[in-house]
Amino acid sequence: MTTTLVKSQQELVTGRKPGHGMPGALFGRQDVFETDVDIFFTRHWILVGVTCDVPEPGDVSTIDIGKSSIILVRDDDEQVQAFRNVCRHRGARLKQAGKSTVGMLVCPYHQWTYDLDGSLKNTVHMGKDFDPKCKSLIPVHTKVVGPHVFVCLGDQPPEDIAYLQETMVPRLAPYNIAYSKIAHEAEIIEDGNWKLVIENNRECYHCSATHPELTASFLPEDFGFCTDGLSEESLQALDEYEERNAAAKLSWEDEGFICDAVEHLEVDAVTQFRTQRLVIAGNGESQTLDTRVACTRLFGDLTRRDLGDVHLWTHNSWAHVMSDHAVISYIIPLAPDKTLVRTKWLVNADAIEGVDYDIDKLTEVWKATNQQDANLVAITHSGTQDPGYSPGPFSAFTESYVEQFSRWYAARLAAHGV
Repeated sequence: MTTTLVKSQQELVTGRKPGHGMPGALFGRQDVFETDVDIFFTRHWILVGVTCDVPEPGDVSTIDIGKSSIILVRDDDEQVQAFRNVCRHRGARLKQAGKSTVGMLVCPYHQWTYDLDGSLKNTVHMGKDFDPKCKSLIPVHTKVVGPHVFVCLGDQPPEDIAYLQETMVPRLAPYNIAYSKIAHEAEIIEDGNWKLVIENNRECYHCSATHPELTASFLPEDFGFCTDGLSEESLQALDEYEERNAAAKLSWEDEGFICDAVEHLEVDAVTQFRTQRLVIAGNGESQTLDTRVACTRLFGDLTRRDLGDVHLWTHNSWAHVMSDHAVISYIIPLAPDKTLVRTKWLVNADAIEGVDYDIDKLTEVWKATNQQDANLVAITHSGTQDPGYSPGPFSAFTESYVEQFSRWYAARLAAHGV
């Protein structure tokens, strides 16, 4: 009888050949999944929503993350806060997943009542010696960056969230996205591991063959290309692409819009992110099929439509902010082979559906792209669990960010003793 030795997660990670994909066990095993959730979705900053999920005081949004559940709430001072969704009496959930509006947070079990700032305001049958000040809701570390709401469920949140904040706040300031609303939101449960979802997002090697809607506006050359074997016509097109990028950047910077790429991705980065203002193809206005704005009422006081795409990656999210709308997606792992992808389309808070924007035009590109990506993740996850799977090489030209993510993943595990 043959005994098969099961490798530890550390052995699997350190055994990965540089420049190649991860072993299939890192995508399929339950113990690896549980460690990933503990480290990457508990001890790191993660995106869990947008400020307009809770636009008014008393608005609540509840998000489940593994065994944890949190409540986002806008308090009476208009601040977005987060709390553990656990009653301080006997642990009952205060709210089920989803959104609602409340005057106070009332436990459905014994009616312990909490104010919007988390303080315990009312109990019965606890006696005169009971001190409610000791039983406020447990706060969760929260950072609001533009429209993005980040939380860290760990006791020691990484300090480099400050770098993300100082990078993104001035980039997004002209858009005044705090004054926005959710025009549409959608969820997909992808049949694949969360790391495969992020790997897919980190490259556009696949874009020209699988994303016809996206590539009407998105230029995959922004994320690498190989000139070997290209025709004279293709090389000329690349020259034109570079000239267009340079001209657009000069024009934007002349008007005070920040353009340069900022990358905080290497192994010494904790709160991993990348941002850059990217040129939009065609008419250059927005990520739509005709590359013109989907919403005629632009963000803030903007008057210029062709401001490109301010993109932002983190290890659990991606966002595209244009003059007329923003598309913000984030992921939550559900199982080794299941990942929730939640996407929100934001527009100016004063924009009127049917007058300023058409919901189909606003959403059709990323609805199609998300479904196409879900299909790609599913076939890849399935393939990595096949006994015949052997990790293949990354393209040094178009998949360098996937390799970078693999190195970062290993470094963050090692930093936590794995």
